[in-house]
Amino acid sequence: MRHNKAVNHLGRKSGHRKALLSNMACSLVLHKRITTTVAKAKALKSYLEPLVTKSKDDSTHNRRVVFSYLKNKEAVAELFRTVAPKVADRPGGYLRVLHLGFRQGDAADMALIEFVDFNEAALASSPKAAKKTTRRSRAKKAEAPVEETPVVEATVAEEPVAEAAVEEAKAE
Repeated sequence: MRHNKAVNHLGRKSGHRKALLSNMACSLVLHKRITTTVAKAKALKSYLEPLVTKSKDDSTHNRRVVFSYLKNKEAVAELFRTVAPKVADRPGGYLRVLHLGFRQGDAADMALIEFVDFNEAALASSPKAAKKTTRRSRAKKAEAPVEETPVVEATVAEEPVAEAAVEEAKAE
């Protein structure tokens, strides 16, 4: 049983584990996505998400708290300048873990961990854009098509010309 075992120790002593997570968090902040094992990605997610939440409020205290975890001046600056404004309206869930398969050498389960708001390919095909086509919107389009308005205007403009042509034909 795993009662009261909230932390995945990753097979390391606490100092090594803290250094590993700090270095991985710095790499993720600087490069926006990294490839690692699933266990490390899940541990990194729980390590970095509170720091991203702290970075939303840019104060000296929060910068010092984040620096105590990351221990890299460039990563802290990148987190507060670039990442925080982009995730400002998001209430959480800043990171995404995608399973990649198994590593060639030891068959370890690999994953790609990335910031949600920095993946341009996923943002281009977001589910919000696809969600616009629902039954309600189709029903509205069926009731009042956009195409009918120009057709009505064109027929109104053509009617006087047609009537004049008919009157000329009758006169001859």
